[in-house]
Amino acid sequence: MTPTSVLLVAIGLGLVVVGYLRTRVPYARLQALRAQDKNVARYEAWRGGVRDDSKTGASVAMEILQRQVRVGAGIGLIGIAAIATGLFMR
Repeated sequence: MTPTSVLLVAIGLGLVVVGYLRTRVPYARLQALRAQDKNVARYEAWRGGVRDDSKTGASVAMEILQRQVRVGAGIGLIGIAAIATGLFMR
């Protein structure tokens, strides 16, 4: 392996770690908010009430968290691409 390919693999591993760390917490919070939203939907269906589809604080938070998860996943994918490039480079 050339020094450039070793450097690319090292940078790629770093990016994968950074992407994972940036994605982990927002993803867990997003799953908790989705579970709460499903619970509210079940309760309102059981109660027979009409579900209000207007924006709430929780829906805005879910959008922000989804964006943070996408950014973290993108960083991780760039890291995987850097690793693959470093491994296949001659």
